Amino acid sequence: MATATVNYSSNTSITCSVASTASSATFVAGRESNEIDNTTDKFMDATVRGKVTVGTTPTANTQINVYVWGSDVSLATTAIDTLDGTDSAETLTNTGVLYSALRLLAVITVTAATSDISYDFPPSSVAARFGGAMPKFWGLYVAHSTGVNLHATGGNHFFEFVGIKYDVA
Repeated sequence: MATATVNYSSNTSITCSVASTASSATFVAGRESNEIDNTTDKFMDATVRGKVTVGTTPTANTQINVYVWGSDVSLATTAIDTLDGTDSAETLTNTGVLYSALRLLAVITVTAATSDISYDFPPSSVAARFGGAMPKFWGLYVAHSTGVNLHATGGNHFFEFVGIKYDVA
């Protein structure tokens, strides 16, 4: 009888430079990550975790939302609204994209109006956001409603993933 075991990749950094990202009450302005190409590694899943640091005197009880997008084609070829698969500031032109093409991966609640607080979010499954199937291409979109820009130092934020495969022996 065959036995399946989990095979985890090493932690891989996701380029998403959220330093100084402006606040957006409707989450339509934010930052997208570089596209992650899963056509070579063919991970069955990936878990994403990270840390975001607020700026000076954020508004309490606001949110930092981390979304994931997935596609069967590279966004360099076919963009999703303004998302083109490159680490850049974006303002979505179609607010429906937040609810149709993007999947909410993590919600970070800013609990206090205290400057420079770092908020970590735990590993979250990408495949689970797409009905259990891993997209060929995927990436992040991060937006927040804290009322102030995120912390300006890039090293105070990070995003990374661990790819998951299964070995059968």
